[in-house]
Amino acid sequence: MKTAGDKLEKLREILKGYGDKVAVAFSGGVDSTFLLSMAAETLEKVLAVTVNADFVAQSEVDAAHRTAEELGVEHRILYVPFSDIDKFAENPPDRCYFCKRGLFDRIIKTAHESGIGTVMEGSNADDGGEHRPGLKAIEELGIASPLAEAGLNKKEIRALSRERGLPTWDSPDNTCLATRIRLGDEITRDKLEMVEEAEKLLKSLGFSLCRVRHHGQIARIEVAPEKLPELIDSEMRDRIDRKLREIGFLYVTIDMTGYSRGSMDV
Repeated sequence: MKTAGDKLEKLREILKGYGDKVAVAFSGGVDSTFLLSMAAETLEKVLAVTVNADFVAQSEVDAAHRTAEELGVEHRILYVPFSDIDKFAENPPDRCYFCKRGLFDRIIKTAHESGIGTVMEGSNADDGGEHRPGLKAIEELGIASPLAEAGLNKKEIRALSRERGLPTWDSPDNTCLATRIRLGDEITRDKLEMVEEAEKLLKSLGFSLCRVRHHGQIARIEVAPEKLPELIDSEMRDRIDRKLREIGFLYVTIDMTGYSRGSMDV
């Protein structure tokens, strides 16, 4: 059975196989930060490309830029209006497929303009078993997924990131804000802004892992299960309820099962 160390060596071999120049689709999360760090250490020229869009929290874009600077990697930020992405606003079950196609088309173009032929992204070995229509687009476009190819899973990536002193090793998983809106419901800038503002509040109150699911007039709050007692404390509950109503929600609810990845895919 291969250890994380064995997989790390395999990752280095995989990266070297792509030549000296690569572009990394860089969200600033756990996986893409680890991949960017390894690519920067292994290869001659690495370009980090981050998408800035209405469905990405601005705090994540800012954090990605800081991390790229700390790693000494050239960083490009691409603004992509979601109105430019086919079918995105309609929010069909395969929305992520169309989103990935639209975003990676632009990332590939940016890479080519810099004389780079290889674009890679940070999917890991755990991601293949999930409902992720975006993976189909990645495969169709020939985007490399070195972490998954090396067999590295999320737990191993976190441990290796900690060893390397990366600031993201214990960061909560983040996904685009559109995943907070029910499939089939139209995605609008107002809805995305409501979700972003609500989650910003929760994080400022100590709920680092949180989601505010948008169900029309209803906000459904998910936090880590161990944080539920803190969330339902009367003073905390009233404070959050008041603020989310100011943001525009008519009703504010708490999901008593806690955070569940992909709960809007049901």
